[in-house]
This record gives sequence, structure tokens and C-alpha cells, in this order.
Amino acid sequence: GYRVSLQGNFFGHSHTYMAFPEYSPRKHIKLDPPLNIQSNITASKCQIWWSVGNVPWYLDEILQYELQYKEYSMSWEVAWNKTLSSSLPQVEIEATELHSGIAYAARVRCKVSENENSYHSQWSEWSQTTVFQRADIPKVSENILNTKTMQYLFIPLSFATLLYLFWNCKLSSRYNTEKLFILITCSFLPLGQKTSPALTFLHQLLSSSHSIVCTMEILR
Repeated sequence: GYRVSLQGNFFGHSHTYMAFPEYSPRKHIKLDPPLNIQSNITASKCQIWWSVGNVPWYLDEILQYELQYKEYSMSWEVAWNKTLSSSLPQVEIEATELHSGIAYAARVRCKVSENENSYHSQWSEWSQTTVFQRADIPKVSENILNTKTMQYLFIPLSFATLLYLFWNCKLSSRYNTEKLFILITCSFLPLGQKTSPALTFLHQLLSSSHSIVCTMEILR
């Protein structure tokens, strides 16, 4: 250790004051702020990474980081803070924590881990900031959503109806067959809308089924 003293001249007299009888530099460390902070955002997460400069190799693996991020237009006083458990100079933020279409700013600082007994330090100054923004999520039209929902509901129901008809042979006349065929087919054709390939295929399938049922009626 070291002995740190202060010496000064007061009122014409020299005085020496003992500030730190036993001063250990390893217990009073303040590192430089992290450098080159960068970010990359995808649909599922935001990755942030940085580097540290002028850090001895024996401290590199026992560093602790704190991330701070906020909406770009907000003050740092209301920012979110995350103390990272890993000594790796990187972190990920889940996209669910970010609002779409909003720009964010992030920065990071470092110090020696509090779990380390041989060294002690205070937080460094904050790094420069990196800015990122989650892309807007396109909204599905309510009309399209309702149409798709109806299609997905009616297709399995119609198949079930056809199976019921084939297995039970409840149709007593060709007139009833044609009537049921028209009813099932029309339920899949929304008015004023273009028919999808899936519905076109189903219409062809129903037409074939109609022919088969009519043939069965004639044979009977």
C-alpha cells in the first residue's frame, strides 16, 4: 500500500496532514467510459455492443456493465437501467420492450464487479449514445381479418357436412341435393370480393361432390 499525505503552508507555518495512512490503488479504481457503442435492431430484438479501452488484461474479465436506455425525446432521469450479469461487452433488448416507430437512445458504463474482493472501483462516466428504432408493425385490415376468419371457419364445416352426406345418404331427391349445394357454395363467396384460390378450389370440389351425389341419386 501507499501513504498519502497533504502538506500546506498556513499562516506562515508548514503543516502536514495524513489523508490516507494506508492507500491501496486497486481499491480506488475509476475506469474510462466504454467506447464505440453500436446497435442493430431486428423484428425480435435489439443488439447493443461496445468496447473498452485502457483496461488492464487482469480486469477485463471481471468488469460489470450497466445499460441505460430511453425514448430519444425523453430525459435520462426517466430512463430504464439494467445492470448486466455478464462481463461480455454486449447486451440484447427484447423487441417487446420497445414501442414500434419510436426512436431510442442507449448508453453504457462500467466498473469492476462488486463480487470481486481484490479490486474495487466506482462507475465510469457514461459512454456516448447509440440510437435505434423499432420498425412500424403493419396493421391488418379489419375487413380482411373478418374475411379470413370466416373462410377458415366455413371450410372445415363444409367438409364435415359433405362427409356426413356421403356416409348417411340422407338426400332423398336431386332437388334437395342441388339446394344444399347452392347453400354451401354461396356461403363461401363474399359479395363484392374477389374469390381466393383456396375458395376456387373448394368450389370445384363442391361441384365434383354435387355430381357424385346426383349420380348416386340416379342409381338409386
